[in-house]
Amino acid sequence: MSLKNKFIYITCIVLLCSFILFNTFAFAVSDATAYVWSNQSKKLETAETSVGLNSSSATVTDNPLALDCGAACLIEQNSGLIIYDYNMHEKLRPASVTKIMSLLLIMEALDSGKIQLTDKIPCTEDAAKMGGSQIWLDVRETLTVEEMLKAICVVSANDCVVAMADYLEGSQDAFVKKMNQKAQELGMNDTTFKNCHGIDEDGHVTSAYDIALMSRELLTKHPNITKYTTIWMDSLRGGKSQLVNTNKLIKTYRGITGLKTGSTSLALYNLSASATRDGLSLIAVIMKAPSTKVRFAEAQKLLDYGFNKFSFKSFGNSGDVIQSVSVNKGVKNSTDAVLENSAGTLIEKGKENQVTQSIEINPNIEAPIKKGDVVGKVVFSLDGNELSSTNLVASCDVDKINLFTMSKKIIYSWIDLLRSWTNEVVKKGRPFWQLHWFTCFIFVLILDIQVQPSYYKQD
Repeated sequence: MSLKNKFIYITCIVLLCSFILFNTFAFAVSDATAYVWSNQSKKLETAETSVGLNSSSATVTDNPLALDCGAACLIEQNSGLIIYDYNMHEKLRPASVTKIMSLLLIMEALDSGKIQLTDKIPCTEDAAKMGGSQIWLDVRETLTVEEMLKAICVVSANDCVVAMADYLEGSQDAFVKKMNQKAQELGMNDTTFKNCHGIDEDGHVTSAYDIALMSRELLTKHPNITKYTTIWMDSLRGGKSQLVNTNKLIKTYRGITGLKTGSTSLALYNLSASATRDGLSLIAVIMKAPSTKVRFAEAQKLLDYGFNKFSFKSFGNSGDVIQSVSVNKGVKNSTDAVLENSAGTLIEKGKENQVTQSIEINPNIEAPIKKGDVVGKVVFSLDGNELSSTNLVASCDVDKINLFTMSKKIIYSWIDLLRSWTNEVVKKGRPFWQLHWFTCFIFVLILDIQVQPSYYKQD
């Protein structure tokens, strides 16, 4: 190898080493800074926001409202927090409140694309034979899914719910099996369904708590159901069949959104009533009231209790940026931590500015990470008791750094440093700039060798 080539070869090696040493040190300083910042961010940040209450302080179990019924339950719809509990796990006959579960399965079929609102549903023989509340379907008749929903929600039509069950699963038995499966998924441990309509049958039981659970599932997962549960009056068959809602609160209670009535001679009078005011959504369940008038009065009393005493405080929506978190060994040094779900809690009125917010960041977050990976959580507390929490997740992917990306990053970093040799960078990095000026000199020297080879001798 010629002297000239040896010189160039050695020079390039030295140059490369200088780049690596400089940038390695620079990255080390950067990582150290990020690590210190990350450790600081791990400390719980406390900010006074609003007041809430824990589940134990919220729940009322001794019936101070003196409700005239066999069982009752009041929950906040978004969180599922129990506000009022009176015999809520007692197994009782649900009557037509059963249809909430039937409606839930119908809405799931709609959302999955299994059926469409415009699909024509035939009346089966079993449906035509139904007694109780009905719209007198004929076996030669078909109604759309939307018309069936209206009839079920407004007048609690037994014939329509049976027709839908037969259409969706081929038989009532198969449909009822799915109802019980769904009940187990929701944690409705007090419930056994024997039919899809609610007519009294031995062993067909549920509880106020379980009714609240399935009501919440229907309202939160399928909010479009309120399009039908809030209808006061309507008609079918070209105006020949008039529909008037069995839930009289639709006409009288501000913010009412539904949901379903039910009554038989054995079950007496039941109601799942839902309402929303000022961002607070409540579900009140009344079971075994002595009359239809009493069930509405007690449900209203329960809802009034919730709205008068509590409010719902939102702390952020899904996707809101909470803070930046450092990422080790990634192509990026950090990513945004965002709320995985909307965050909020039930607030007792008159106790504002007592809820604390704590941000907890996972230690040593390393690439690769994917968008949606959990990087920490936000906890909302009152007097040291956790009210609610939600995960913090990465807002974007961060790939692990490799030789190619590292080299690319080094080159870009070096170029950026050359461009910003004045002001703060010069003051903080003068020794390293001397090294880079030396490398520039070597580059010039190499170019000079190439241009004027006569100055040098070869072996």
